[in-house]
Amino acid sequence: MAELKLLTKHRGEKDTHTLAHYKSVGGYTAIKKALGMKPEDIITEVKNSGLRGRGGAGFPTGMKWSFIPKTDKPKYLLCNADEGEPGTFKDRVLLEEFAHQMIEGMIIAAKAIDSHQGYIYIRGEYHLSYDRMQAALDEAYAAGLLGKNILGSGFDFELGLYAGAGAYICGEETALINSLEGRRGHPRLKPPFPAVAGLYGCPTVVNNVETFSAVPHIINNGAAWYAKMGTPKSTGTRMFSVSGPVKKPGVYEIELGTPLMSLINDLCGGMADGKKLKAIIPGGSSVPILTAKECETANMDFESMAEHKTMLGSGAVIVLAEDTDLVESTFRLAEFYAHESCGQCTPCREGTHWMADLLHKIKEGHGTQKDLDLILSLSVNMEGGTTICPLADACVGAVRPTIQKFKSEFEARLHKESAA
Repeated sequence: MAELKLLTKHRGEKDTHTLAHYKSVGGYTAIKKALGMKPEDIITEVKNSGLRGRGGAGFPTGMKWSFIPKTDKPKYLLCNADEGEPGTFKDRVLLEEFAHQMIEGMIIAAKAIDSHQGYIYIRGEYHLSYDRMQAALDEAYAAGLLGKNILGSGFDFELGLYAGAGAYICGEETALINSLEGRRGHPRLKPPFPAVAGLYGCPTVVNNVETFSAVPHIINNGAAWYAKMGTPKSTGTRMFSVSGPVKKPGVYEIELGTPLMSLINDLCGGMADGKKLKAIIPGGSSVPILTAKECETANMDFESMAEHKTMLGSGAVIVLAEDTDLVESTFRLAEFYAHESCGQCTPCREGTHWMADLLHKIKEGHGTQKDLDLILSLSVNMEGGTTICPLADACVGAVRPTIQKFKSEFEARLHKESAA
């Protein structure tokens, strides 16, 4: 199989991050079309395309835009470029190599929701991404593609760039909004949802880098054209960052519905160094792990992942070989979530640290069966709406399924006397 390149079609060509290159391959033709459309028609087109959010939850994009109320309040448009999920690096490619594509998508989205101010919230560690995006914004302003009276249409849209300070929690949309306002990056209670009361208490839409990048292609080619790609409920292409012991790790853009093992064997060249596959985490560190056997029947789409009781998540495909120490890797993930918890909610603040401590005890060979049972008991109290945001659920997703599916590996590390 081959990649189905839509957003990354020109990857590898010279200076793809520049305005000159983007225009030479048809860039900024979609906004000319969109600026002549009614806002509701843009939303309908995106709805009919079936485009779903590419940041993690997979919520229908057009539907999210339609929630913005008709009001005199300012409406804000935010791009979540705070790519912090372990194993995820696909948005980085779009930010560094195709910045103008995302900017064009944001302008179209702004017209659709009648927004005149947008912000790109970018991960603080992404220095090259930040520089490339700022350069693209400067070029767009100089060319009259941003600012007042865009292309003589009478539509105004200002777009600013804001760098985060290294907090994973700010990838959650309401924590991102708080951070933009100069507050602590603490998630907010919902409702109200951002569509009603987001940035500065005004209607706000937050979408991912990849989501915005798909929008110009939908407007240029039509909803029906886009919907033909993928599956009926998972349309279009999706970018995946593949890491681990495969021959060709990297970022791949494929049609949704592609078998997981086709991605691994055909595009990534299979397992490296003659190793056997043990498991794959298919959507970033927070989603449940798949065993090698489960991987054989899993497809890269929202429905198939749901059937396998996991998710596409952030698009990070983490491959684990037969010699991977799952006790060690699971402890490391729990430690990450304990470190990144904002501390607002007791089940998350206490539960993630407790989980990490128990896993460390087991890893070092001092754990007991009671410790293993306690982790599973803890997980029940940490998930399912007991916290403001899903970070505690993410920690559970990284830990519990791995223990359940590879229980013998954890039991083998228990203190021998207690295990007996």
